[in-house]
Amino acid sequence: MRRKNPIPPIEKLSIDGIAKKGKGVGRTEEGQVVFVQGAIPGDVVDVSVQKKRRRHLEGKVSHIHTESEDRTLPACEHFGTCGGCTWQHMEYDAQLRHKQQEVVDALERIGGVDVPSYAPIIGCENIFGYRNKMEFSFSARRWLTAAEISGDKIVEDRSALGFHIPGMWDKIVDISYCHIQPELPNNIRNEVKDYARKNELSFFDARDKEGLLRSLMLRTTLSGEIMVVIQFFHEDKEAIEGLLDHLVTTFPNITSLQYIINEKANDTIYDQEIHRYHGTHYITEKMGDLAFRITPKAFYQTNPAQAEVLYTKALAMVELNETDVVYDLYTGLGTIAQFVAKSCKKVIGVESVPDAIVAAKENAKRNKISNTEFEVGDMRKVFTDKFVARHGKADVIITDPPRDGMHKDVINQLLELKTPKILYISCNPQTQARDLALLNEMYKVLISQAVDMFPHTQHVENIVLLELRK
Repeated sequence: MRRKNPIPPIEKLSIDGIAKKGKGVGRTEEGQVVFVQGAIPGDVVDVSVQKKRRRHLEGKVSHIHTESEDRTLPACEHFGTCGGCTWQHMEYDAQLRHKQQEVVDALERIGGVDVPSYAPIIGCENIFGYRNKMEFSFSARRWLTAAEISGDKIVEDRSALGFHIPGMWDKIVDISYCHIQPELPNNIRNEVKDYARKNELSFFDARDKEGLLRSLMLRTTLSGEIMVVIQFFHEDKEAIEGLLDHLVTTFPNITSLQYIINEKANDTIYDQEIHRYHGTHYITEKMGDLAFRITPKAFYQTNPAQAEVLYTKALAMVELNETDVVYDLYTGLGTIAQFVAKSCKKVIGVESVPDAIVAAKENAKRNKISNTEFEVGDMRKVFTDKFVARHGKADVIITDPPRDGMHKDVINQLLELKTPKILYISCNPQTQARDLALLNEMYKVLISQAVDMFPHTQHVENIVLLELRK
């Protein structure tokens, strides 16, 4: 079979922008757009082209001729391989500048809405060790480095505990230290891996569907509580209890140690039974004077310190009155609902995940909050005229949808209700902009406030306050 002709490299490409997934963007002398992994604005680089699309090329940096003034040395040895923290090679001030611009571009170019005020983006105080949840995969097919592949030494141990290589479902890069996670879960992950290797516990092979150890979830709180959840592919009582007992002995401060036996094709846990082995079945995160119990399946903001900053800013922007009825759409564990409850008459939260609503009600009860109500169901099916009749018309609606944004039926209901104020919190400025364009006929944007929740990534949270047009 004849091989396709390789695409020639591009020399001395000037990078002048940022694209999706944090890649640098440049144009050839012929005007061809090139997306470059590992490049940032201000770089002049040679590019090894890997893909040719109809309208652009994709590649990675092969040589840097001129470094951007925003370039810095990444802290992590796995940078560029594991697929996370794609901006660790960029100074943090520059990261914030590009995230702010991403919000502006989305709202103005995609949404086409008039934004009279962009508040300066709020950065993180701690740009490392901020994530409270990480999930790692075991693999019998470790990703080999270029040096290992080209070297003479035979690699005998292919076991790994780490992250999937982007675009490769069966290859895992072995992680020695993750800088956006606190130190204790790093130590626990490495201890699990070392114990497994010493005791010859088999690592999962995604191709052959065999092996004992499948995944490891580590969750922490700001107060130091820690949850460990290990997923096994099949039952092996002696091996499983040996590992779990070792963790209890080695890390007596583990708050919650749980495990799962998952024999199905994928490793999602939401349909699986979780077994508590040691400690409680939850950990407790505090936000101000509120406390939230977090279980393995529960969603909670992965940067808890910055989440409090986000909610405090959102509450200040919306300026609630004690007589206000508030709807909290996509409420999750009810964190926003409970955070704003003290400032209004009543909050009604809606969420599609039943376990989350159960937790929201329990958390509200423990926090001694009596003016919240929670309903479970698909948002577009629950958020109807009957819902409004049950709870009364809202004075303020807070919406914090998933990355896909709001369903058009939800937006149509918002337009029908004509609620005086809407506070839209989004983790995806592009879908937020799309939704704002649909709301634009009845609502005007008063202010946009970006908040950085995930340093060293291209992701940014954005709050928009809308007011009903008169």
